[in-house]
Amino acid sequence: MTTQQILKKYWNHDTFRPLQEEIIQSVLLGNDTLALLPTGGGKSICFQIPALVKDGLCIVVSPLISLMKDQVENLKEKGINAVSIVSGMGKNEIDIALDHCIYGQVKFLYLSPERLLSDLVQERIKFMNVNLIAVDEAHCISQWGYDFRPPYLQLANLRLLHPQVPVLALTATATAEVKIDIQEKLNFKNGVVFQQSFSRKNLSYVVQDDENKLRKLLEIANGVKGSGIVYTRNRKDTTEIANFLNENGIKADYYHAGLEAGLRSAKQESWKKNRTRVIVATNAFGMGIDKPDVRFVVHKDPPESLEAYYQEAGRAGRDEQKAYAVLLYNYTDRLRLEKKFELSFPTIDEIKQTYHYLANYYQLAYEAGAGLSFDLNIGDFCSRFKLDAVKTLNALKFLELDEYLAFNESVFLPSRFKFMVMNEQLYNFQIQNPGWDPFIKAVLRSYGGAFENYVNLREFDLAKRANMNVQQVIEGLNQLQEFKILNYQQQTDTPQVTWLKPRQEAKALYINKKAIDERKASYRKKMEAVFTYAEEKTCRSILLLSYFNEANPSKCGVCDVCMEEKRQKNPAQLLDTITNEIFQILAKEALSTSSLVSAIFTGSEKDKIETIRILLDAGKIKFSSDKLSLK
Repeated sequence: MTTQQILKKYWNHDTFRPLQEEIIQSVLLGNDTLALLPTGGGKSICFQIPALVKDGLCIVVSPLISLMKDQVENLKEKGINAVSIVSGMGKNEIDIALDHCIYGQVKFLYLSPERLLSDLVQERIKFMNVNLIAVDEAHCISQWGYDFRPPYLQLANLRLLHPQVPVLALTATATAEVKIDIQEKLNFKNGVVFQQSFSRKNLSYVVQDDENKLRKLLEIANGVKGSGIVYTRNRKDTTEIANFLNENGIKADYYHAGLEAGLRSAKQESWKKNRTRVIVATNAFGMGIDKPDVRFVVHKDPPESLEAYYQEAGRAGRDEQKAYAVLLYNYTDRLRLEKKFELSFPTIDEIKQTYHYLANYYQLAYEAGAGLSFDLNIGDFCSRFKLDAVKTLNALKFLELDEYLAFNESVFLPSRFKFMVMNEQLYNFQIQNPGWDPFIKAVLRSYGGAFENYVNLREFDLAKRANMNVQQVIEGLNQLQEFKILNYQQQTDTPQVTWLKPRQEAKALYINKKAIDERKASYRKKMEAVFTYAEEKTCRSILLLSYFNEANPSKCGVCDVCMEEKRQKNPAQLLDTITNEIFQILAKEALSTSSLVSAIFTGSEKDKIETIRILLDAGKIKFSSDKLSLK
């Protein structure tokens, strides 16, 4: 099939989005390609379609495990064979998945970057018929990027296994420095770069300086109709802000990585289907979600970088209709970020101490542990060894940089199992152990395909079918595992640490101070860029576009700075703009004065009240039952 036919058959689209077709053609011509598409620009189609055109499979590397799982499920629903290999999977489970990639009809193999460090995975990839290597979130390969992931540096090894296979690197945000770094680190040979402008004409960037952020947030939610996202820095805030909005008549919910996966999914789905109007979340929310009608994104706290801000704010207005990206910022935020900056860079001694405490926590002997993964309860670990949580998380990242371990902040894998015996052996076991027969029959009736592959299971569902409680099901599966009848992997939804090397003695533990100093300088530069964006009275769009090295950006005309300039230059134009907003709002419903002022987005509170007074005096609007309405 042609690329157009594949697009129609599997995605039911008649046309490509901007640059998608050019990127796909570049890949099909065998070019190493770097694609910079904004959030919601349809990056995944750029590797999925060329992989379907060509014989063989596509290896997709991504740090976002939840996004990988979503894409695998979406491809399977379309009848396309895809598998993923992530942290937390057992050796036998990985072995079977890799076998299917070599001997089966798998079209997409999704890998987390730390899995590429495994000799087992690299050895098996040699025997695969690979047609494309896709690197998602490619900025993670650059230490100058805002989300540097050290395991990404190993992707050059993947190229050595299949030197003739083209690479497609994809990201939504990258400075000029990062673009060069991506191409160098991935050993681009005949590189082609496609980049859409970072300009978002329909998105109005606003910075609000207000000590009472909750009051300002309520004004925004009342003033801008439609769906919204509120980003905040900590989990406790998500609950408190959602409660505050609900108490004030705004249907809201909260979301963070600490919630159980099923609950996260339900909250996300409710928001996507507009049953929940506003979702209050940490930055764990939003990646890979394509909801076009988000009318506002509010950052209650400043982000760590403009890359992160652009990506998160860019979730507003994907339908090209008017939308708002609002940053609530005051001087206290600057002081808080400065303090966090200091905590983000533990000393060499503190990093080494964290490493040995971690090994003791898991009771690892010296020269043991290579390749093993463990769940990590950060709270329990820090409490046991009296460590600061922020410093500990950053110490783990520097240990990752020096390739002693890999750290995932949250990995959800459902419970799954596979029979380790053949059908006849299982039948013999049931005859010899009649007490197990009803339970095994319930398993067989509930799940097919478990003799060939690992199959996801839900203990609660199996308990109902087997007339048992959940704990009895878990114990039964564990006992069958002890009998070597099956292999049972219980679900996990916690951060994980994978030891890449055996535990080292203190004298053998080398921490690269130069790399830490470089990271610190880069972090400082990014933090200062956030301060500049929030504090300077320059067009917000110009500040963002200049940061991303776009040449000669022009004023957007719709950010808070541009609107204030218009107000000062032409008060009559501002009066007309506010008047038009008032007529549009009151055409839908009558409102009290305070509610109308909150609903008007243009101008200061003084400008809004003055315009309402002028319209009342002119007889264009009227009071009736304590509410304003059109005459």
